[in-house]
Amino acid sequence: MRLVAAGVPAPFLSAILVTHLHSDHITDLNDLVTTRWILSPAATPTVVYGPVGLQKVVDGMMAMLKLDEKYRHDHHADLREGPGMQVLVHEVVPGDEFSIGEARVVVGRTDHRPVAPTIGFRIEAEGKSVVLAGDTVPCAELDDLCRGADIYVQTVLRPDLVELVKQFVPALASRTNDILNYHSTVEDAAKTAARAGVKTLMLTHYVPAMQTGQEADWLASATPHFTGNIVLGPDLTSAEA
Repeated sequence: MRLVAAGVPAPFLSAILVTHLHSDHITDLNDLVTTRWILSPAATPTVVYGPVGLQKVVDGMMAMLKLDEKYRHDHHADLREGPGMQVLVHEVVPGDEFSIGEARVVVGRTDHRPVAPTIGFRIEAEGKSVVLAGDTVPCAELDDLCRGADIYVQTVLRPDLVELVKQFVPALASRTNDILNYHSTVEDAAKTAARAGVKTLMLTHYVPAMQTGQEADWLASATPHFTGNIVLGPDLTSAEA
C-alpha cells in the first residue's frame, strides 16, 4: 500500500533490499512477491538482496505460499501458463558491490547483535548517495559506509520513552530493557552523521512509535550533535539529496 501511495506499484520494483531478518523487517516480503507475480503482465522473478540466511527465509516463505499459489492458479487460467511465483535471492556480505539499473550498491557491516549478520546499503546514482542503515548501534563500519553520503537513513530509539513503556507494563521490563543495547538512539544517529560528514540525517522506524505532537522532541535530541539537515522520516517521506 505504501508503494502504491508513492507511485511505485509492486511490478515496477527492480529489487528489494533486506538489512536483516528480524520479523518486523521482512513480514511484508511475501505480499510483495505475491502481488508482483499477480499484477505483472509478464512473469519475472522478484529479486531480493540481503544477508546470509535470506535464502532459508525465502524458502520457508515460498512453502507457506504454496496454497495461495494453487488458489490463484485455480481462479486465473493465464497465471497457470507461467512459471509461477519466483524469487531470485542474492545473499551478500560486507564489501560486496552490485548494480540495480544505473545505481551502484555497496554493502557494509552493521552491528545489531545478537542478530547477525546484519548489513546496510549505500546506494549511489547520478552523483548522489543514500545510506540505508537498518537496525544497528554505532560502529566503525557504519561510519565508513556513511562517509560523505548525501542522505543517511537510520532507525532510532528514545531511551527515555522506552523507560515510560517499562513503567506502564512492568511485566515486560526486562524484555523492553533488552532493546536499548542494540538500536541507535537519536543522539547516536546524530553523532554518526556528524562523524561521517553526511549532509542530511533522516530518522525513521521510531522506537517506541512517535506520537502526534512529539516531533519537536525527537528533533531536539539530535540537533545538539549534528548541524546538518535533519528530517523525520515516517512512511512516504521524501528528501532531496
